[in-house]
Amino acid sequence: MRYRAEIRRFSGLVVLLGLLISTAVWADPPAGYPFVAYDEGLRQADAEDKPVFLYFGRYGCGWCDKTNRESFSDDRVRQAYEDHYVLVYVDAESGNRLTLPNGERLTEMELGARMNVFATPVFAYLEKNGEMIFKAPGFKTAEEFLAFDRYVSDGQYQKQELLEFLRGDS
Repeated sequence: MRYRAEIRRFSGLVVLLGLLISTAVWADPPAGYPFVAYDEGLRQADAEDKPVFLYFGRYGCGWCDKTNRESFSDDRVRQAYEDHYVLVYVDAESGNRLTLPNGERLTEMELGARMNVFATPVFAYLEKNGEMIFKAPGFKTAEEFLAFDRYVSDGQYQKQELLEFLRGDS
C-alpha cells in the first residue's frame, strides 16, 4: 500500500513537471524564425544595414502563443520579416543580461520597463541604431504585420504617421 502511494505521488509530480514544460513554449519566439538577443541584434542590424523587429514576449503569455500560431505561421510574414529585418526576441520578465552599444548592462526585464512594455506581446520596429520607429502592443494578424512591414521597409515612416499610412492618407 505504501508502495502505491509513492507511485501515485511520483506520477503526480511527473504530470506536473510535464505541464510546466509544455507551457514553457509560450515564452519562445515563433518556431523557425532566426531571432537573436537584443544586443546581438543591434550589432547585426548595424552590420547588415537593416532595421530591427523587436518582439517582447513572456512565459505564459497566451496572446504571444496565439500570435505565434496564427500570424507568424503565415509564409508571407516569414518571408517579409526574414528579408527586411534583424529579428530580436526579448523575454519581458527575464533576468538575462544584455550589453547595450554604449556599454551599459541591464536585464531583458529592465529593457522592457525602459521601453514601457508592461504587458505582452509588444512589437517594436527600430532603426538599425536602436532608435524607435514605432511600437504595436497586443495580438496582431498576419495582415497587420504585412502592413507594418510595408510602412517600415518602404520608408513610409519617414513621410507620414502610421495611422495615416494605415488609413491610406497621402
